[in-house]
Amino acid sequence: MRSMKFKFYLLLFFLFIGPVLFLILQSFSEVWRYQSGEGLTFNLQSYQVLFSDPNIAEATLWSLVIGVCVLLFNLLIGLLSGKGLALYSFTGRSFLEALFLAPILVPVLAVAMGLHLFMIRIGLADTWMGVVLIHLVPTVPYSIKIFHNTYNQLGHGMLEQASILGATSFKQLLTIELPLLKPAIRSVTFLTIVISLSQYASTAIIGGGRILTLPMIFFPFLNTADASLMAAFSIWFALLPFFMYIVVELLLFLLPYTRKPWRNG
Repeated sequence: MRSMKFKFYLLLFFLFIGPVLFLILQSFSEVWRYQSGEGLTFNLQSYQVLFSDPNIAEATLWSLVIGVCVLLFNLLIGLLSGKGLALYSFTGRSFLEALFLAPILVPVLAVAMGLHLFMIRIGLADTWMGVVLIHLVPTVPYSIKIFHNTYNQLGHGMLEQASILGATSFKQLLTIELPLLKPAIRSVTFLTIVISLSQYASTAIIGGGRILTLPMIFFPFLNTADASLMAAFSIWFALLPFFMYIVVELLLFLLPYTRKPWRNG
């Protein structure tokens, strides 16, 4: 057993922790070449260049705002749709399940170009709300599937007991469903934020270049050969989903029957 644990942690270090540490080290050092005869030189030049970009603050703010809105829509749509598909029987349920998964079978770029004209007609082109809606296309199917599977595991029995004992729908959701849905909420949070932050083409098409997000200013940095600058931008980019995940995790502590780490027992 100890040998298996050691192998697991060793693999975890080399595949996950090691690359992150190397990226952090690269972001604080100048470009180093093998057999150059020079050692590593540490400085903050890469971060100075990164934060000197006049669009970095605006892009970070828009990425946060759009990411939060996309996450809230995904939680709402995914929970209601997943619950309905898992707990209720009706004609055409299988067709509806396949229909919900259809957006991930079509390239997002094709969907964005097809919806662009519709967005112009309803006045959502070149707006942040239009960008939020187009980000729902590649994220909502995953959210529905995650909540669908979770409600399938919960089953009817536990929810029926609450109704028999007189719990209202809201109280049942707050005290029973949400605490048991925490693993699903964590999965949806991380998956949704990462997918939303990585959208470049759809944001550029629907946002019209007016809504700047981090991917839109990240691609120009690809033209530079400065590995330290690229590492610094990658670190800054990765901090956003990490920050939002921490916020969601803190909010989950407010749910009933959640064990607080600062309390004993």
